Amino acid sequence: MDIITALFDFILHVDKHLEVFVQTYGVWVYALLFAIIFVETGVVVMPFLPGDSLLFVVGAMCGAGLMSYPLAVGLLLLAAILGDQCNYSIGRFFGPKVFQWEQSRFFNKAAFDKAHNFYETYGGFTIIAARFMPFLRTFVPFVGGVAQMNRAKFTLFNVVGAVLWVVGICTAGYFLGSFPWVKANLDKIIWAMILIPGLIVIVSALRTRTRS
Repeated sequence: MDIITALFDFILHVDKHLEVFVQTYGVWVYALLFAIIFVETGVVVMPFLPGDSLLFVVGAMCGAGLMSYPLAVGLLLLAAILGDQCNYSIGRFFGPKVFQWEQSRFFNKAAFDKAHNFYETYGGFTIIAARFMPFLRTFVPFVGGVAQMNRAKFTLFNVVGAVLWVVGICTAGYFLGSFPWVKANLDKIIWAMILIPGLIVIVSALRTRTRS
């Protein structure tokens, strides 16, 4: 099994892998979760790591008593805030040079362009909304830095978005994850949390292109 296959397997079956990790390594799971959320939000070349589904599963595991809800949410919230701040700083550093970068295995130019268009349309609100959209949540803080958005203003939107995203989805998992129907269909829920926000982004991009 190569690394790409293993990564996709982890994303699509994050509930099973995370439960095994908790049983095997105990408290080290918190360090793993912190790293995943920080890298997904803070490193512009890693937009494919699990986000929404991971938070939901973490909440469900907290509800089942396998993890500490306050500790998990606190660390994930810190990771999300620091990740966006890191991504924003990287964008400010590289600035306009980014627009000259070509598509590569390490940089998704198409995703960057969509994030930039979204940012130009909706401004600071994009920082909050993008939290719930795969790929965009990785590129939007980077775009905010490239656009030289005021750091204090960015930080405010960053914190608000992180709280809504982390606390909201983890809490939903905490209360809904114990329902028999949710347990039986968790794989479908994970797929929905990956695909539906992506489809919303695609439809929005197509509408924008049609209007222009």
